[in-house]
Amino acid sequence: MVLKIYPISLGCPKTRVDTEHLLGSLAPAELVEQPAEAHLVFINTCSFIQPAVRESVQTILELAGEIEELPATGRPLLAVAGCLPARYGVEELAAELPEVDLWLNLNQFEAWPELIKHALVTRAGACFSNITTVPGRIAPQPSSYAYLKISEGCRHTCSFCTIPAIRGTLRSYTQDFLCREAESLVESGVRELVLVAQDLTAYGLDNHDKHAFGRLIEKIAAIPGLARLRLMYLYPSGITRDFLNFIKTLDAPLLPYFDVPVQHSHPEILATMGRPFAKNATKTIELIREVFPEAALRTSLIVGYPGETDTHFEHLLDFVQAMRFHNLGAFTYQPEEGTPAATLSGQIDNAIKEERRRLLMQMQAGISADILAAHLGKNLQILVDAPQGEWPGLWVGRSWFQAPEADGITYISGENLKPGDLVEAEIVETGDYDLQALT
Repeated sequence: MVLKIYPISLGCPKTRVDTEHLLGSLAPAELVEQPAEAHLVFINTCSFIQPAVRESVQTILELAGEIEELPATGRPLLAVAGCLPARYGVEELAAELPEVDLWLNLNQFEAWPELIKHALVTRAGACFSNITTVPGRIAPQPSSYAYLKISEGCRHTCSFCTIPAIRGTLRSYTQDFLCREAESLVESGVRELVLVAQDLTAYGLDNHDKHAFGRLIEKIAAIPGLARLRLMYLYPSGITRDFLNFIKTLDAPLLPYFDVPVQHSHPEILATMGRPFAKNATKTIELIREVFPEAALRTSLIVGYPGETDTHFEHLLDFVQAMRFHNLGAFTYQPEEGTPAATLSGQIDNAIKEERRRLLMQMQAGISADILAAHLGKNLQILVDAPQGEWPGLWVGRSWFQAPEADGITYISGENLKPGDLVEAEIVETGDYDLQALT
């Protein structure tokens, strides 16, 4: 029997990679568009911050409600995996959410396919006994780009972060495994690989190999057919002059795109955050621009951290104005249970946090609009991701300085386009975050 799966992957690209591996490890199988069509409803959850926890729980309840309305003989198995059970424990969640048939913890990741098969056979008998559980990965959709997760967990102890408690300490995947997966993805038609991890620059340090990340990038960049190689989430502490000079020698397909989550600019806030780098975020950005004058920079910032005064926030606004990031994500601080920051004095009212975020993003919108306006009338190479859907001949794509799902997009009009095409197009209109182009 062909196993029909309705999957939902919540949270970050790293969770999506786990989902794609799980789906590719069950065969024969096919994905369906409705829970009612499925034998298995699979939800991979996020629990990094409370809004993500609420989204995960709400998704579980909604899907469980849909399943409950189906005839008893046709109800799919509801399996929930990932960060939610890793953070709160299977036993506690099973008591709170009895609607779930199977909980899968992160520490069981390699066993997920077998655990699912066992649950299906237990429920439905021999009709699923033909399912094989060989390690694999389904082709990502859209097919133009894919995430390559190079490590698991985190070696840092930032005071606001739940990741080490959820996903454990740093564990780097072998270069042979990663290069094989990268080659397979490119052979399947992927044009852009996006390397992701909690901290890319820490790759290999669990094995005391400080040059491992550089060697990995060099090998992946040499894969025939790869058009773009993008690095997401580079801790400032790992960005040294030697590292930058090395990756500059690689040239294409490595993009001069740097995602550096500084989280704040003021040294007092950075100190209480426990960020593992020197307390001057400006130096890191200036070093990147010294070696890569053409660089596009993205960062993420937290506003409303405990003890953040008006002075601290003004310092952050001045920093953003001076650094002129191409792209920026701002988040209001969430006091997460079990983290040192949650016990700090000086917790800030939610209304103040939201207002600070609004002001910060208002400033960034103007910076982004100015940067994009400089491309008006120029030709850029655009990677086509998918049809826009509403207008025939209109596609969604990205220039080199637009990371998938994180930054703005480029709407491109043209004939005979398809996902994965890398085409030259004229920029005919610019906005705060998006571009419009014609081939």
